[in-house]
Amino acid sequence: MNLRKNKLTWYITAQIGVLMFPFGLCLLGESITRRINGEPWFWWGTVSLIVVNAGLGLMIESGLIGGFPRNNSDDKAES
Repeated sequence: MNLRKNKLTWYITAQIGVLMFPFGLCLLGESITRRINGEPWFWWGTVSLIVVNAGLGLMIESGLIGGFPRNNSDDKAES
């Protein structure tokens, strides 16, 4: 049961990171549009920076590049 919880945590963390990164890029685009139009843009840009970095951090922390976490018994069997 503990392993299943870890895999679920991994999946949720990775997916939140994957969703936050493009959302931050959308906020960056909104900030750029507001700046071009002469409207207040600073806080939009600041929030976009925070969201992009949080998304990247969650993806890296979850080990998304490494793939789905395996069982320890699978690692010993491969050795």
